[in-house]
Amino acid sequence: MFGRRRIEYKTNAQLRTMRRAGVVTSRALDAAVAAAVPGATTADLDAAFRAVLDEHGATSNFLGYFGYPATVCVSVNEVVVHGIPGEQVLEEGDILSIDGGAIVDGWHGDSARTVLLGRPDPADAELSETTRRAMWRGIAAVATGTHVGDIGAAVEDYVREVSGHRFGILEEYVGHGIGSKMHMAPDVLNFRSNDRGPRLRAGMALAIEPMLVRGGIGTRVLEDDWTVVTTDGARSSQWEHSVALHPDGIWVLTAEDGGASELEPLGVTPVPVPED
Repeated sequence: MFGRRRIEYKTNAQLRTMRRAGVVTSRALDAAVAAAVPGATTADLDAAFRAVLDEHGATSNFLGYFGYPATVCVSVNEVVVHGIPGEQVLEEGDILSIDGGAIVDGWHGDSARTVLLGRPDPADAELSETTRRAMWRGIAAVATGTHVGDIGAAVEDYVREVSGHRFGILEEYVGHGIGSKMHMAPDVLNFRSNDRGPRLRAGMALAIEPMLVRGGIGTRVLEDDWTVVTTDGARSSQWEHSVALHPDGIWVLTAEDGGASELEPLGVTPVPVPED
């Protein structure tokens, strides 16, 4: 009783506002991904994302968060997460994750995508696709499972099924609840745990974000106190969506189609958040 943080359960109206934030996040990521070409700087991606937020009257939930100095995180190659955009020039063959979010009327969206530049290393392409598919298995478990821990079990089961132990699943960085703040209870693990976590209940909103690496799962934080890299220099991938669980089902808040194109082949039909 004393070990768990309180979970914020949203009304349908609040989830619908989160959907607005999620759509803005998705469109801003579209712009950042389009800007990710060889010769561009990571700051160019940040500017593209920020321009879409400005266009929609939204604000960044990353900028200023515990002093974070940019609108998005751009994590290139061995950088796992929290890469700060700047003058780094993107090159052919890079793999990078773009992670960002939006606030609309006080409610948050959060999403991330991996991008491969030019002709990627086939192992990088497999890493990204395995991470992406594992995320969708975790999202499907929000609809089919009973506890938050079922999400991580679904992620790990898929990764091990298709790749064995060739890809490591990071354990230090996990998904989270989201709503009136970007990071909230509960933690959403990307691996199996003896603690199944709280029950899945209508009103939850969860950011599901597996991070996989091509080597060991050890990481270290650079001197800027943000950038996280693999200790062995192995490349990494991150994918993330924010998902609402409501009385009629689930809806992926940061996917334009609510997740239908990815979830229906997995036997899950997402349902838009209903009116109160």
